[in-house]
Amino acid sequence: MIQPTPLPAQPYERLGSFYLGRQVDAATGREQADLLLYDSRDLTTHAVCVGMTGSGKTGLCLSLLEEAAIDGIPAIAIDPKGDLGNLLLSFPELRAEDFAPWIDPGEAARKGMTPAAFAERTAHDWRRGLAEWDQDGERIRRLHDAAELAIYTPGNEAGHPLSILRSFCAPPAELRADAGALRERIASSVSSLLSLAGIDADPLRSREHILLSTLFDRAWNAGRDLDLPALIQTIHKPPFDTVGVFDLETFYPAKDRLQLAMSINNLIAAPGFAAWMQGDALDIQRLLFTPAGKPRIAIISIAHLNDAERMFVVTLLLGEIVAWMRRQSGTSSLRALLYMDEIFGYFPPTAMPPSKPPLLTLMKQARAFGLGVVLATQNPVDLDYKGLSNAGTWFIGRLQTERDKARLIDGLLGAAGEGSGGTLEGRLDKPRIEGLLAGLGNRVFLMHNVHDVAPVLFRTRWAMSYLRGPMTVQEIARITAAQRSAASVRIEAGSRRDAAHTPALESTAAATIAGTAQKSRETSKPVIPAGIEEYYLHGAVSTSAPAPEAGAISVPAAHAAPPLAGTYQPRILGVARMHFVDTAAGVDAWEIRSWVAPLGADGQSDWTQADHGTDLRDQLSPEPPEDRGHASAPAALLRPQNYVRWRKTLASHIHANSTMTLFRCPQAGASMAAGDDEGEFRARLSHLLHEKRDTKVDRLRKKYAARLTALEDQVRRANQRIERERSQLSQQKMQTVISVGTSLVGMLLGRRKLGTTNAGRIGTAARNAGRIGKESDDVNRAEESREILERRLTELRTELEQEIDKIKTELDPRHAQVQRIDIKPRKADIEILNLALVWV
Repeated sequence: MIQPTPLPAQPYERLGSFYLGRQVDAATGREQADLLLYDSRDLTTHAVCVGMTGSGKTGLCLSLLEEAAIDGIPAIAIDPKGDLGNLLLSFPELRAEDFAPWIDPGEAARKGMTPAAFAERTAHDWRRGLAEWDQDGERIRRLHDAAELAIYTPGNEAGHPLSILRSFCAPPAELRADAGALRERIASSVSSLLSLAGIDADPLRSREHILLSTLFDRAWNAGRDLDLPALIQTIHKPPFDTVGVFDLETFYPAKDRLQLAMSINNLIAAPGFAAWMQGDALDIQRLLFTPAGKPRIAIISIAHLNDAERMFVVTLLLGEIVAWMRRQSGTSSLRALLYMDEIFGYFPPTAMPPSKPPLLTLMKQARAFGLGVVLATQNPVDLDYKGLSNAGTWFIGRLQTERDKARLIDGLLGAAGEGSGGTLEGRLDKPRIEGLLAGLGNRVFLMHNVHDVAPVLFRTRWAMSYLRGPMTVQEIARITAAQRSAASVRIEAGSRRDAAHTPALESTAAATIAGTAQKSRETSKPVIPAGIEEYYLHGAVSTSAPAPEAGAISVPAAHAAPPLAGTYQPRILGVARMHFVDTAAGVDAWEIRSWVAPLGADGQSDWTQADHGTDLRDQLSPEPPEDRGHASAPAALLRPQNYVRWRKTLASHIHANSTMTLFRCPQAGASMAAGDDEGEFRARLSHLLHEKRDTKVDRLRKKYAARLTALEDQVRRANQRIERERSQLSQQKMQTVISVGTSLVGMLLGRRKLGTTNAGRIGTAARNAGRIGKESDDVNRAEESREILERRLTELRTELEQEIDKIKTELDPRHAQVQRIDIKPRKADIEILNLALVWV
């Protein structure tokens, strides 16, 4: 297949501009050349998308998420219907074999085509459709390079599982210190749990809600986590005797509390409950960014759940997002997106389901933190338009009934007045809006944006993702497995490269250690002489390769002795306190790290092969956590004098090999602080660059504003002058015609001689004819002046756009120059805190 020539750089490829389509002329319905470039910062005032099935709503919203991904804006997308998984069906190569697993064989059969032929046709249609909208496979590749796409399936292992119930862990201290935020978090958690148990509870009147809220409040204020088994026990036997002014038994008798405990216990007893406890923690920062700091579009698929489970997940997720939001700094730039594909039932006009309070909080407060909320629905009737009054952008597609249109228009007008003190209502012309909505076709939307002068019609662009419809659980499992397989291939390739650089001496040493370790096994622990510290390390030790900056303990696979099943293995443990100082980088920090080393073949400590990481002392105990046998300990480990020598060799090893690695970005003026996570620093850096970009662009626009306004005013006055000159020309032509006509009529009515009067009239007509030429010259000069002014205005606007493009290119997070700083510890400040025998 001939590969298409890559397209040149497009005008829409600007950070901060979302390419959503092309504008449509309202009078003719024809598509225009003007692109619809949506300023991403407008999403901080939130958006609502409404359209019936087949209107193109899904394509528009997926395109918006695609643009966010390309721009490096992370998003959490709640997917009640299963459509959002199509985002993962975006193929840079656009080959038929990419589409083949995802086509509908039934549709191919109905069209009289084989699946292979139908896949080829689909690939051809997608290549052609993208080209018509000035897109290609390289743009899809940029999407995947800029952001990770992942589907999470709470309560199911088809996608990435999500450990929803871990959210009953105590919130961080800064959130607990905010009484209002803590109350919101408790209310959200309790409401979601009761909805999952099938209990409709009012937060102010329901004794179930009040009891659970009191239990959560006491536990979380004390910094204690709550899991379901512990919660069930405390429901039956609460750690207090009164609720308000009533004693506990009067407020909620023990018999009734037992029924509540049984209802929640049934959740644990259900066969599928284990799936709710597996997978990644419900950590919003980790959902929005990978551990390496790459932005992520996290699709939370809930189509496989029943109504109660959906409400539980949505409410708990929204509560976590509110808590995460409150921990962020204020900003006017777009930091992240929350998108919900169908809000029917979650945001009704009169009822108050558990999901509505956190949604209302987000609509009112998220703007200040740079969190944009985008809500979509195909049911415009059952919406709380007053609650949506803070939505700054409305995308309105084709609607099914006149009732839907009337309800939407009334709601939109009311929301506009409510959200802006009535100032916007006058800007929305109801008859004009009705006329525009009546003529909407497929993929044509009316965009009302409070940041624009007037509503705009536009046709949505071709989505880069293959829009094949809702994905089943089995299909989600298939696409997730394909992602994991691709990731495994990359990891294995990296491992092979690392293995190729491993010296043969290390392999020999590893074999010697392995042989020594397997010589014998003891079922009882050897006698440890006095003077030797001895501990047990809780938890298993992994076998991943060590890295100089590793943050967790792991025994190197190439050097670790093969474990003897069911036994504790002896190792040397070193814990040291180090002082890192770099005046230029502004670093002065102390850090405690641990080393777990095998004994070398010569009976010496081999710190170069040690696994190392953070302070392990809270994971040590003098007694074994489990009843297991002990492998034999080499004689060198049982000599106290060796530990004195190993203490010195560890200090020397630390000074020679240990570093604190930090990163900084001069473009953003940002440096990673000691103790920070690299991934979180890179995520923060991305937002800082976006903020700096927006600030510099705003400053530049203000710099050009006066000149642009002056030129625009001159063009306006030039247009007025042209109209004046044309009017004068028209009047002069009319006067000339009248003068000539009057003279001719006088001659034709019987005057045989050219009288004085007729001669005067003919002279006047001649003079008027001369003035026509002068007036025509005046019009031409006025038009030439306007052309010069318009050209200067266009040049100034182009100059401004070029300057903006320079700023956006300079501050593009994808091209940020991140410098690595390696700081060695001060030798005099290295303090060995522990040197001990440790059983792992």
